[in-house]
Amino acid sequence: MANYFTLQCLLLASFLLIVTCPHEGSAAVSFNDNYYITWGNNHAQLLNQGTELQLTLDQTSGAGFESKAMFGSGSFTMRLKIPAKKSSGVVTAFYLISKTAIHDEIDFEFLGHNGAPYTLQTNVFSNNVGGREQKIRLWFDPTIDYHSYTILWNSHQIVLFVDNIPIRVFKNKADIGVSYPSQPMHVTGSLWNGTWAAGGIPIEWSQAPFQAYFQGFTVTACPLQDYRQRQLCYNPNLWWNRRNYWQLNRQQQALLERTRKSVLTYDYCTDKSRYPRQPPECLYNQ
Repeated sequence: MANYFTLQCLLLASFLLIVTCPHEGSAAVSFNDNYYITWGNNHAQLLNQGTELQLTLDQTSGAGFESKAMFGSGSFTMRLKIPAKKSSGVVTAFYLISKTAIHDEIDFEFLGHNGAPYTLQTNVFSNNVGGREQKIRLWFDPTIDYHSYTILWNSHQIVLFVDNIPIRVFKNKADIGVSYPSQPMHVTGSLWNGTWAAGGIPIEWSQAPFQAYFQGFTVTACPLQDYRQRQLCYNPNLWWNRRNYWQLNRQQQALLERTRKSVLTYDYCTDKSRYPRQPPECLYNQ
């Protein structure tokens, strides 16, 4: 059974039991504790006693991995370093995704580029509906050092952070008819040929192999197998479900506004060619 540090939720006899485990730094957690390779096995290599994962993309394959468990809420952080070469068409991804008939997904996608600035695209799928892309220019070079990317997900909001700076909020507005991710989801990472996502710009295979690195395999989340039991993962005893995580605090809101003004390059909410009528959730997610 997977060993989830910091907090572990056990679904047992219809009750949510909270287990506080000894704290361990993310660098001390082995990939194999909580994750496994799902495709491209010969393009994935564990480093530093299993605490770092290298994925490789060449003309034969890329690679991907996912968590052994599915989750219904939590705070999901991964540390990434993306390919450093001319990498147009190469996509490095960290995301949550459901494996049910109803498609829910929360994405970080790093779009390859021929040098700075690098573009990070985010998206939210819920109840089989996506098309909610936003893009920002990263204010650092993500190919040089590791940086932290976090998805906070509870029953009130989803917040995406880069190095603890909020870059996007998606509020739960089911009361006005906006679907909200609620399916159990795996934590997933991959490196793949995303030529279509880069506007059809072909990959310069002369630059291959491309390599991306992942660290931080701690899981701080609520395991969930059955959608019908999702309320168990909304228990207020889990820190990410407490009232102070229902919305950004004043400092975080100021950071979000400042970041959006300075680095946001595309927002589906303002794309009138795609959405002549602004999607209703856009009023609440600024």
